[in-house]
This record gives sequence, C-alpha cells and structure tokens, in this order.
Amino acid sequence: MMKGKVIFLVDMQSFYASVEKAENPHLKNRPVIVSGDPERRGGVVLAACPLAKQKGVANASRLWEAQEKCPEAVVLRPRMQRYIDVSLQITAILEEYTDLVEPYSIDEQFMDITGSQKLFGTPEEIATSIQGRIMREIGIYARVGIGPNKALAKIACDNFAKKNKNGIFTLTKENMKTDMWPLPVGSMFGVGSRMKHHLNRMGISTIGGLAAFPLDLLKKKWGINGHVLWMTANGIDYSPVSTSSLDGQKAIGHGMTLPKDYEHFDKEIKVVLLELSEEVCRRSRNAGVMGQTVSVSCRGADFDWPTGFNRQVKLAEPTNSTQDVYEAVCRLFLTFWDGKPVRRLGVNLSQLSSDDIWQLNLFQDYAKKMSLGYVMDGIKNRFGDTAIIRAASLTAAGQAFERAAKIGGHYK
Repeated sequence: MMKGKVIFLVDMQSFYASVEKAENPHLKNRPVIVSGDPERRGGVVLAACPLAKQKGVANASRLWEAQEKCPEAVVLRPRMQRYIDVSLQITAILEEYTDLVEPYSIDEQFMDITGSQKLFGTPEEIATSIQGRIMREIGIYARVGIGPNKALAKIACDNFAKKNKNGIFTLTKENMKTDMWPLPVGSMFGVGSRMKHHLNRMGISTIGGLAAFPLDLLKKKWGINGHVLWMTANGIDYSPVSTSSLDGQKAIGHGMTLPKDYEHFDKEIKVVLLELSEEVCRRSRNAGVMGQTVSVSCRGADFDWPTGFNRQVKLAEPTNSTQDVYEAVCRLFLTFWDGKPVRRLGVNLSQLSSDDIWQLNLFQDYAKKMSLGYVMDGIKNRFGDTAIIRAASLTAAGQAFERAAKIGGHYK
C-alpha cells in the first residue's frame, strides 16, 4: 500500500484503431489506419495500430505518406459516435474501482485510487485488474501510469508505461531523479513543441535541467506558467482528480474548416457565420448561460503564407440570442477581413453568466426573443439537428447538414 495520494493515468493504446480491430476480428493481424478522410490521400492519420507503427506510420502524418510506408494497411474512416460510446464504457469500468475518475481525453482518464487500496490491493494489482477488465470486456489494451499526482502519473504513462512489457509504471519523488530527469524536456507533461524550442534556446535540454533552473528567471520570463513548468519538473502538482473538471465553462465556441475556399461574404461567408452563431447560442442556451463578449476567428486559404485574425467585442449586455451574436460577428468580420479567400471560421461567446437574469429593455421584448431560441432548441433536441434550420443553410454555401452528420469534425 503506497503512502499518500495514488493517482492513475489510464491510456488506451491506439484507441480508434483498437476499437476497429476489437470489433472486426478479421483485422486482428493486419495493420490498421484510421484516417479523417480515406478517400483523399491528403487526409490525416488519426490513429495507427502497433503493426502500422512498426512500419513507421505516425499519428498526425499525411495519409499518402503512411500508405507509402505501409501499403498493405487497411484504411478506415473514423466512427466518432462509436468511440465516444466505448470511452463511456471504459469510464464505467474505472468507476467500479473509485468514484474519483476524471476524463482527460477520449482515450485517457485520471483516477484517484488512494482510498481503494484496502478493497482492491496494491496500486500495481489494481492497475493489472483494470487492464484485464478492459481487455476482456472491450478488447482494448490499456497502459497505466502511476504517481503521487496527476503530472507524474501522466509522465509515467507517456514515457515508461507505453514502453513497458506489462504496460504499467510507477513514478515517484524517489525515482523521478533517475528515471524522469534525464528525459528530454519535450517529454514533460505541459511542454509543447514551441515551449521546447524556447527552453532549448535557454540551454535547458532535459527535465532535470528545467528542475534545477532558477525559478525566479522562469517566473520573470513566463509568469505563473514558468512557475508551473518548474513545479512539474520537480514532481509537484496540487491539482486534484475532479469529477467536475468540465464544469464552469469560461467560454463556448465552435469552428469549422470549410470544404473549399470561400471568397464572397454575402453568398458564402455570412451563411457559415450564421450557422456557427446558431450552434454557439444553442449550446449556451442548453448550458443555461449567456455571454457578453463575442469573438470571431478567420484563417486564410493560403497555408504557405497564413493570414487571418481573431478579434472580439464586448456587447452592451449578455445574450444567447443567435441574431445578437450573428450581427456582432458580421460587424467584426467585415472590420478585419482582408478580402482574401478564407478556409476556416470560428465564433466564440465568453464572459458567461446565468441566463435566468437579464436587463429589461423598453425597446425590445427580450423574453420573446429568448423563448424563440429555446423553442427551436427543443425541436432540434427532440427530432435532430436538421429538424428545423434557417433558409440560408439550404444554399450551396450552407454546412448545417454536413455538420449534423459529424462529431468533432469527423463523421459519426
């Protein structure tokens, strides 16, 4: 029995590809690639099974590159709804060991098993039991990182458990100096490619080097983020495993990559801005909130010479009315758009507050305007996203029907 907190990070190996292989036995001994758009060789690899990775296929690589390295691979389109369902099944298994389970991503979940050891055994025994349950009931191999906090559990999983034969590794304050500190600084939880570049330029190449770097200099350069980096490198993380980690949203946004370059504001761009405003406001109403700050983002069509902007405006009062948000978004877009073709658009609503209180206005019936939105939401929630749509979505530029068939940008 470990003293103090015991945190797990449970990660599913090649999750999307593993789900496909578990449900299709004929794929068991074949390399499998799940790609966002298998019909386009320019699609991106979302997941590759271990057999495909052995041939050099990497996640996020271009499909045509993956097929050159592994021409015998079976390429499948993702089934996002199925992956979500399986992820929830895994959560249910984990919750049989502890009530403190925090989803970190669709294929990673934190667990606090501190109080579970008297019931289920040592951390290693619990981790082995979890692996067996997930494999027997779902057919997917899980890896488990163990540590006294979330940061060390994550680092243990990513850098050691995934490479261990038994898929389990424990990282503690005692062994982190010998095992974690020699790792490249880019291997640390919270360090992305840009931060790695900045740290390398400062002469910091390992996690141990970051741990020994003067804290005041890191705080001077990056403020609280510099302090957090130093704490992580020294194995310090006070954040609890929380079942309410997704509560208390600070903003609600929605964006989409367009199927082609959109050049005309009236015929094309404003149609998508209306659909995005509708989706953001619908999600706000479902969450029971309004927002007072509206922002719009745009990315140009030229990927070699990227252009675009992200601008925001504060409204006179909070709202979750589609028309209010749409009008603000259009004004913002026309103010900052350079007139060149765009390929991605996004709308965001922030500075959220409860929707049960609003400022009365003598010049408009805000209650009537709000109730209209809630009635439309009720129809969509009951009969589907396309049960009622705006006429603009029936034009060639509309994307409402296409988006209704997807989750997270991929087909359900």
